[in-house]
Amino acid sequence: MTTTTTRAAPRLFTPAHVFGAIAQLALVGVVWAGVFTALIAMLFSGIGLIFAVGFGLVVLVAWVYLMFAFGWAEVARVDGLYDFGLAPRRLRRSPRPGFGGWLHSLLLQLIDGPMWRAIASAAVSTVLGWAVLSLVAVTASGITMAFAPLYAVDRATVRLQGTGLDIPLSWAVVVGIVAALVSIAGLVGLAALHGLLVRAVLVPSREAQLAEQARTSQAQRVGAVRAADLERTRIERDLHDGVQPRLVSVGMTLGLAQQKIDSDPDAAKQLIAEAHTSTKAAITELRQLARGIHTSVLDDRGLDAALSALAARSPVPVTLDVRLAQRCSQPAEAAVYFVIAETLTNAAKHARAAECRVVVRQRDGGLLWARIEDNGVGGASIVPGGGLDGLSNRVLGVGGTFRLDSPAGGPTSVEVSVPCAF
Repeated sequence: MTTTTTRAAPRLFTPAHVFGAIAQLALVGVVWAGVFTALIAMLFSGIGLIFAVGFGLVVLVAWVYLMFAFGWAEVARVDGLYDFGLAPRRLRRSPRPGFGGWLHSLLLQLIDGPMWRAIASAAVSTVLGWAVLSLVAVTASGITMAFAPLYAVDRATVRLQGTGLDIPLSWAVVVGIVAALVSIAGLVGLAALHGLLVRAVLVPSREAQLAEQARTSQAQRVGAVRAADLERTRIERDLHDGVQPRLVSVGMTLGLAQQKIDSDPDAAKQLIAEAHTSTKAAITELRQLARGIHTSVLDDRGLDAALSALAARSPVPVTLDVRLAQRCSQPAEAAVYFVIAETLTNAAKHARAAECRVVVRQRDGGLLWARIEDNGVGGASIVPGGGLDGLSNRVLGVGGTFRLDSPAGGPTSVEVSVPCAF
């Protein structure tokens, strides 16, 4: 989930922005035009070849990804010039697993609004780039014409390039100066127009940003509430099914021992020993339950140390690859930790995995990302009210995304990404 933050409107008309826009538009007018030509040709080729043993489908799939790359480059270009604070474009990902999930991801990317807005921005920039190239030609021609009496003494007229006009030599100086000044003013105007248009196309309005923040906050609140309800239900179930019967058994055993302590001391000692063993087992279960609610090593030493301890306790061999430049917020670290802990538990209990791999990274944009893979039997799914449902809602509650891919027969992979500074 991407959180949009409001920013103060950047200044678009500083000399650096104007000169930078003119230089970029001159380049874009050539390069982007070639890219558009290639993409259009690729689209029609793919449609034309769609019945040729399916080869056209491959071309169209490649076309979708190239369109995304083109939009990504345009957004990076505009944001590098104006510093609008635009988030880097990312490929859309479907929550569905397997090949069907990939097809759904492809469809989501094809209809992705931000991608098409970036393409629209590139189209606007291309048209303005052509105009900039024409005005640059007029500017150069006007400057050259201003000096025409020095090199064209044997001519009656001088041509103003870019306009097709032949100017009498006696007017060449005046017309050349005026043409150069007007074309330079036109270049400045095009640069300013470029800034206004791309901001209108790419930057959401304040109302849209506030509406998106409200939707995001509502989704996070719902996810947090549901995650808390599922966690409470899990704790109640573990207490009811595990610790509570064991403590009841301890009480009954001690009651029997109390009855036999005078008549049969040896039997009473044996019952007390059984109660002692059961008490230690209950304490162990309570510690495990408490660890599932909160882990102190996560607060004291961070996610890397907590995951190392988790991997050491795992009954399935775990390859751990954690590379973190700095610590994240406690909610973000806790969400990632418990996703990894529950996934490893599922791999041992249900997937019958022989090994697991855990990768944790800090990514651009302030995201804490983790991927957990196992070589088990697969077939896992998110069931309402189940453990994976609780994990996904916990991640949603801190503004993150949760993705499960577990085809029948395996392998299973879980990806989670949360804002580091939630």
